[in-house]
Amino acid sequence: MEEGTKTKKTVFVGGIGDEVDEGVLYEAFSTFGDILEVQVPSAPMNPNQPNETNKHRGFGFVTFTSAGDAQDAIDNMDMNELRGRVLKVNLARPQKAPAVGAGNRAIWETEEWLRQNAKPLAQSGGLSHPRQSSL
Repeated sequence: MEEGTKTKKTVFVGGIGDEVDEGVLYEAFSTFGDILEVQVPSAPMNPNQPNETNKHRGFGFVTFTSAGDAQDAIDNMDMNELRGRVLKVNLARPQKAPAVGAGNRAIWETEEWLRQNAKPLAQSGGLSHPRQSSL
């Protein structure tokens, strides 16, 4: 087991069908132990289909009161079916905040780098164009 996984109590449940909601996940996973919370993140609204409701992103999270129960759920539910869909169940990984300069942005786009390194154009010796008069 990886270091720190003994305290992990939240499992990621991927591949859930459209009809699966928090109640269905709770029912399916409650056999493995006491559940603190079930979350099924909803999909962003599609402006082209404003009447569509109750859509989710195809995954959810189940948080157990004990890490052992979470591991039991993974061992028993990973690659099993729930309402005709094969689930992918594993320990949920917390979203990590990107390090400064990491991710999809160049380092010079981060606020911290700009505060430390950017100078006003007049002080930078950078490009400045005097206004050219029209001929």
